[in-house]
Amino acid sequence: MSTSSDSSLQGTCHCGAVRLTLPSKPEKSLRCNCSICRRLGAQWAYFEFGSVLVEGHPENTMDYVHGDKTLRTLRCKTCGVVTHWEPLDGQAGSRHGVNLNNFDPEWVQTVPVRRFDGADSWTYLD
Repeated sequence: MSTSSDSSLQGTCHCGAVRLTLPSKPEKSLRCNCSICRRLGAQWAYFEFGSVLVEGHPENTMDYVHGDKTLRTLRCKTCGVVTHWEPLDGQAGSRHGVNLNNFDPEWVQTVPVRRFDGADSWTYLD
């Protein structure tokens, strides 16, 4: 896997035990109002599973599996910050989500945000 050395593509949980490096700047991100996303307040960017370098995982993360049990949401064991989610099956072509709130806020503001109604209609609201 090749990742960029651009420091804007690197983020961490609050304590730094989990570090994420994106393969590229996302073209867009998503805010969802489903029962877990609205509680997390996450801003998700999606990438091909395995393309994001996640350091400190699994030794410094804990997972939460819910709903249809196809993915797990991961958080730092130490500070509790949600860093990403990944598919349970991890098959080729799968994607995972990275919580952009773990990256430089000024950089994150440059990523367009789409609003998604995951609570009801499963459609984009914009």
